[in-house]
This record gives sequence, C-alpha cells and structure tokens, in this order.
Amino acid sequence: MVDDEALKRWFCQEVLPLEGSLMAFIRRNWRESGEVVDLRQDIYERVLNGARHALPEHATAYVYTIARNHLINCAKRSRIVSFDLVADLDEAYQSVEIFHPERQLLARDELKRAYTGLDQVPARCREVVRLRKVEGLSTRETANRLNIGIDTVEKQTTLGMRALVDFMLGGSGKVRRPESRGRNRQRGWS
Repeated sequence: MVDDEALKRWFCQEVLPLEGSLMAFIRRNWRESGEVVDLRQDIYERVLNGARHALPEHATAYVYTIARNHLINCAKRSRIVSFDLVADLDEAYQSVEIFHPERQLLARDELKRAYTGLDQVPARCREVVRLRKVEGLSTRETANRLNIGIDTVEKQTTLGMRALVDFMLGGSGKVRRPESRGRNRQRGWS
C-alpha cells in the first residue's frame, strides 16, 4: 500500500500535468460534452484507487489506459452503443500523441535540458533532488543515505526543484534561498 502523502505527491506531479491532454482525449471520444468533467473525475478516482496499491512506473500510459477503458465501459452501459464509437476509441488510444516519434524526441530534449539545469544546482541540493526525484527514494531514505536530517532533505528538495523549474522556464536556474526576516522587519521597523 502506498501512503497517502506519497500518493498525493505522485498524483500532483505525474497525473495533474496530463489534465489538458486528458480532457482533449475525453472530448474527442465522447459525444456528450456536458459529461466530460464528470468522466475526468471518474478517471481520476480510478487512477487513485489503482495507484493506492503500487505507483505505476509509466503514469501517462496508466492514465490513458484507464481513461480508454472507462470510456468504453460507459459507452457499453449507455445502451446507445455504436460499434463505431468503440472502434474509434481503440483507434484514438493508438494515436495518443505520447507515442509519436516527435513527442519522444521532444521528451528526450526536455530530459537533457533538465539534467543540464540540475547541473546548475549546488552539489548537495543536486544530490538530494537526484535521489528523491530520479531514483525515487523517500525523504527518510535520502536523509539516511546522505547522513542529513529529514528537514534538510525537504528544504534542499524544494530549493532544488524551484531552481530546476526556473531553469526549465528560461531562467538562470540558481538556487534562491528565502530572505530571512528578523522581528523588526516583520513589524515594519527598519
């Protein structure tokens, strides 16, 4: 069983970024536009229930498989099933853009860029991010491996990921530590 916190993190990092393409997939393959949001929620529920046992290795394929199967099941239950609709869903699933060679090339380029951005991050921060996000270690496992505190792992992960996002969005990718404010500054005193 996956603990709730890890499940939430996985869902936010891996599944929610797919929302736009998932909504487009549902709209393309479902006749009733008023049901799209409900279908998305049903799919999210199924994704979370399935991932509760073990987090899937390939989140995108996992989500689209569940979406496809759910739409087929809903079409069968609606009693207005056209065989064309089910056939269209099979065809649409095969043509999901994640499998196109161009998409794979773009993903490789983004991965190279992410590694370049990660190289910009200070060594300790880089190692924490690598262990947490690339190797998938838990906060505790990372802390034990590096002989540092759990709070340090969490802070370094946050700083490193912010710097990496900044780099990926065209910024410098430098770690920006929050300004420490003394009591006098918080009260508005100079």
